[in-house]
Amino acid sequence: MVHWPGDPAFHIRQIYDQKKGDLCTLSQMDLSVHTGTHMDAPRHFLVDAPTMESMPIEATVGLARVIAIEDRKSIGRAELVQHAPQAGERLLFRTANCEAAWDSDEFFEEFVFIDKTGAEYLAECGIRTVGVDYLSVGGFRQDIVETHQALLGAGIWIIEGLDLREIAPGNYEMVCLPLKLVGSDGAPARAALRSLGEAA
Repeated sequence: MVHWPGDPAFHIRQIYDQKKGDLCTLSQMDLSVHTGTHMDAPRHFLVDAPTMESMPIEATVGLARVIAIEDRKSIGRAELVQHAPQAGERLLFRTANCEAAWDSDEFFEEFVFIDKTGAEYLAECGIRTVGVDYLSVGGFRQDIVETHQALLGAGIWIIEGLDLREIAPGNYEMVCLPLKLVGSDGAPARAALRSLGEAA
């Protein structure tokens, strides 16, 4: 599974095996809490900020809008203004990442990210939750800290690593449930969308 450079890679190994005479089959899993589809808690980039268990369930359960982003480098204020984000919205961004980034187990450094101007604008709009279709809202070489701090500092919950390849722009019912890890800066999550049959 692709992972952020320098983060622990995903590993799973079998500890007990019924085929070897053990009472049950049991595996051990090792991974970063920011592996695959996951969520960031404010503590990830803000010192002494709230951790994962403080997330209100309403942040990731309810109506969500999937927006197609045309810019192939970043998600900035200029493009976001056209989509008129509303206070309290859950926004998921479908970008050019869907075309290539998930086709390899190698980390894709040139993924589309939310730049500082976009993050600041989303904070000004007061959205509730933002989701992106690769492993970080901030870029690999720029705005990694600034974007996270702008969003998390505004109380916006972050979903990263969404696979939106089969998802068209529009309005959906979303359920994204992160593990409730007490004291953690993030958590793996399972996200699902159900179409409402409306055009965006």
